[in-house]
Amino acid sequence: MNQNKRKWLATLLASGVLAAGFGSAQRAVAAEQTVRVGIMSGEDEDVWRVVAANAAKHGLTVKVTTFSDYTQPNEALSEHDLDANSFQHKPYLDAQIKARNYAIVPVGYTYVQPIGLYSVKVKSVADLPHGAIIGVPNDPSNEGRALLLLQAQGLITLRSDVGLLPTARDIAKNPKDIKIKELDAGIVGRAIGDLDAAVVNTDWAIKAGIRIPDQRIAQEAVGSNPYRNFIAVNAKDETAPWVKALVQSYQQPNVAAEILTVYHGATLPAWQGARQQ
Repeated sequence: MNQNKRKWLATLLASGVLAAGFGSAQRAVAAEQTVRVGIMSGEDEDVWRVVAANAAKHGLTVKVTTFSDYTQPNEALSEHDLDANSFQHKPYLDAQIKARNYAIVPVGYTYVQPIGLYSVKVKSVADLPHGAIIGVPNDPSNEGRALLLLQAQGLITLRSDVGLLPTARDIAKNPKDIKIKELDAGIVGRAIGDLDAAVVNTDWAIKAGIRIPDQRIAQEAVGSNPYRNFIAVNAKDETAPWVKALVQSYQQPNVAAEILTVYHGATLPAWQGARQQ
């Protein structure tokens, strides 16, 4: 285990808030209650096996359903085919609520995956050529996130009033004449060989075989990151006893350790010292 992983685990283990109230929350759950949770396929399956084992010790059975399309877990949750899901950050949920009027709320942080700018052609942002073609995810929240990263690296300047959801049309200054190529989040990483660089979500970068961190030439800041992922439920279930039990089954040191392991240190536990918003 590398030094960064040890540091995160030491912080988590030293915090009394991780396990505080865990037993009392679980005791409030009806015996052998089953909760259906939707997640994205891949590394998260390993993480949720640990969560399910935590929950099972206290009478909560977690049944996981996997998806490969970001739009499906919220639809399934809204249709009550799921009781909860765990795959998204707040800007994404806000965009989904605006588009589809979902009554879905976040109930507990899980992890944060700092989005990165990757390249197989250059070794640094400064090496990107004039007219470079940069791929970005085409869904509203992740495209905005990608453009904000490009702005932070000095490649473009966005209009000052765009918030967290800018699009390529909001680029006010583009001194290197960067060409933005919008691609599906699951494709942009696999297309990296045809691009000068690509902004790719961590989970899709791993699936695309991108070497993290060797091919990462920039990464968004972690501190006060608005893109922390969380467990979400239908609003009517927000105060149900099983919700607190599920969240506390996740927010445990053994889950933090699994996150750091399966994502090779590129994904970090996000609940330490954070209040759900």
